Amino acid sequence: MPHVHSAAAGHRKRLIAVFGLTLSIFAFELVGGLLSNSLALLADAGHVFTDVFGIGFALTAIWLAGRPATSERTFGYLRLEILAAVGNALLLFGVSAFVLYEAWRRLAEPPEVASGLMLAVAVLGLAANGVSLYLLRDAQGHSLNMRGAYLEVMGDLLGSVAVIVAAIVIAVTGWTQADALASVAIGLLIIPRTWALLREALDVLLEATPKGIDLDVVREHILEAPGVVGVHDLHAWTITSGMNVVSAHVVLAEDAKSGDILDHLGMCLSDDFDVRHSTFQLETPEHVQWEARAEQAQL
Repeated sequence: MPHVHSAAAGHRKRLIAVFGLTLSIFAFELVGGLLSNSLALLADAGHVFTDVFGIGFALTAIWLAGRPATSERTFGYLRLEILAAVGNALLLFGVSAFVLYEAWRRLAEPPEVASGLMLAVAVLGLAANGVSLYLLRDAQGHSLNMRGAYLEVMGDLLGSVAVIVAAIVIAVTGWTQADALASVAIGLLIIPRTWALLREALDVLLEATPKGIDLDVVREHILEAPGVVGVHDLHAWTITSGMNVVSAHVVLAEDAKSGDILDHLGMCLSDDFDVRHSTFQLETPEHVQWEARAEQAQL
């Protein structure tokens, strides 16, 4: 079987570097949050922990997705990348719910917070997240997994900004509720980005038509091919990020040259729609009539 590659595989080294940075941020924020008694730092550490888990899961999925296809799994393990994106999203929803609950509890009974240590750790986290975003800036446009990692790091960076603002407010005014409010901001920042990631991943699992592909336009292009008189059972879906697939039953004229038509259609979909995997069943008008009669007989 041919060896297939996912869009994320080419960015594995960058993702490994981001994994190392994220793990370091988690350790610093966890220790800093415990020592300073800052919920905002602990909330961000919890968010970062899901990132550590999620990016580790993504790296594992990329490794499994790189295994060659077999006769039992003709597309290999490419869908594991989409499952990893779903897992990341569900983890982030759970963390957000916990952070919002704990922030509500602390708003009622605000504890003492060491703002100086809180500020120092947050600045360190901001710098490390900035490096991670730089590493993922290009890769996030090619894979759901890489986009998930990018969004998670972006959330961490915004979380660090929220912690920095809260630490400054506490240091200047002594208003410790700022720590809990920063935690609320972190929790709320997670939700819309996570929902967008989950919705896109579910679209892939449900084999929805890929974004950027209009089936009506694809149908027009197929019908414009010389020798093509009809098309039906046209479908488009995504195997994993960067791998769109199209299949169709194409009806040929009597004098059509099937080889030329296949070459034309394959080049058309590749150039105009970025579809590298297409399957066409070539049919005669008589066969279409036979299919119609067969369907009627089954009713």
